Amino acid sequence: MNDIKVAVLGGEAVGKSALIVRFLTRRFIGEYASTTECIYRKRLSIDGRQVNLELYDPCSQSCDEKSTLNDQIHWADGFVVVYDISDRSSFLTATAIIHLIRELNLGTPKRDADSVVFLVGNKQDLCHIREVGRDEGQRLAAEGRCQFYELSAAEHYQEVALMFSKMVRNASLGGKAKERRRRPSGSKSMAKLINNVFGKRRKSV
Repeated sequence: MNDIKVAVLGGEAVGKSALIVRFLTRRFIGEYASTTECIYRKRLSIDGRQVNLELYDPCSQSCDEKSTLNDQIHWADGFVVVYDISDRSSFLTATAIIHLIRELNLGTPKRDADSVVFLVGNKQDLCHIREVGRDEGQRLAAEGRCQFYELSAAEHYQEVALMFSKMVRNASLGGKAKERRRRPSGSKSMAKLINNVFGKRRKSV
């Protein structure tokens, strides 16, 4: 059984947790209770193969510093880099993250050099206050050798599910099998996830 580890990165309030929860539970959350990084686990069947997926969510952390990303790059098989199409600054953060992923991979073996990276423009439902054009996202994805998606965690469960499934499939086919060094801290079961999502304390995502 394959183990696939995916880090979901981006600036604050871009919807990282909302995307993960939408994929894992089909439910959309507009607020999120946790302010600490965590890892969620899910067993999937991809092309007839069983896959153990681990999703890393930095929650309120922006993850735009090289020291933080360095640990995550050694841990992850793939990256979902998220920005909010209605927030120009979040797109700049996503740009910096993609550049750092590529920069930090320069010293890795050839088979690891092109990490699986998906660039996701979230909150498509806010297109009436869009600050980042779809063409800009496509251009950044082409420059960073990423796959590009523009969607809405609030409205598009099927697109969110397809995006994560394709990420897992691509990461699995890559056969990276990295030596696992220190992993991001924190791990939560589905029960804990539900408690966080629908708990008393809430934090916007």
